Amino acid sequence: MTQYTPDYPAMIVPAGHVEPVPRRIRGYVAGRPVFDTVRARYLWLWPGYPQYCVPRDDIAEGALVDEGRSLTLKVGGARRQTLQVGSVTRPGAAWEWGEDAPAGVVGCVSFRWEAIDAWFEEDEQVFVHPRSPYTRVDALRSGRGVRVELDGTVLADAPSSVMVLETGLPTRYYLDRVYLDWTRMAPTDSVTSCPYKGTTSGYWTVRTDKAEYPDLAWTYDFPTRQVSPIAGLVAFYNEKVDLYLDGQPLPRPDPVSRANWEKEHR
Repeated sequence: MTQYTPDYPAMIVPAGHVEPVPRRIRGYVAGRPVFDTVRARYLWLWPGYPQYCVPRDDIAEGALVDEGRSLTLKVGGARRQTLQVGSVTRPGAAWEWGEDAPAGVVGCVSFRWEAIDAWFEEDEQVFVHPRSPYTRVDALRSGRGVRVELDGTVLADAPSSVMVLETGLPTRYYLDRVYLDWTRMAPTDSVTSCPYKGTTSGYWTVRTDKAEYPDLAWTYDFPTRQVSPIAGLVAFYNEKVDLYLDGQPLPRPDPVSRANWEKEHR
């Protein structure tokens, strides 16, 4: 009998790691350019994903005002900056790395993601957070049957799936809608986003005879091209349901850490 395990590749990049960004990075506020650089650096403050660090010379003149406040961050000290673009003022929007920061980013500036209205890698907009060069996301068609149960109720029984394998996260099984029991599903207004998969177009609460489970399943009607096979398919949180692959029960993964959850859905 095949033994399935909940193991999946973990993040491998330590905090403080620095690498060059081989892409043009641009940021806009109120339609105006704040920075435009081909010399950015990745800096990991935690293993999940990096921050962009932008050379000060590649930031629009007058866009940053030093607040006279020092910050102590995970990998070094920095000076807090206010962002000023036209009539827009955003205190605490950025920080300039000090002399005790990792080599390669001293004097560079990192921005709070939400302080910039639009981020671009080359000519493509990036959402939620920078994409890690060490994260791989594959959407693979699989002919292995997938059954989803909860409280003894079968929620889905599909002869195949599209498996999404993403570094640092449990495998997700995306199922064709015709194999779900929609009498147990109620749509919600929840919306989340992922820099690798896109923005969800639907969430569902699941109702069994015993309880109600909010936002247990989701779909991407218009995912990024990298995972286009999942378009319109539905996935359930493995951590919260009983999942069978080719008739064999899969142990529930440990609940993903908050950091990993934020990586997958924000």
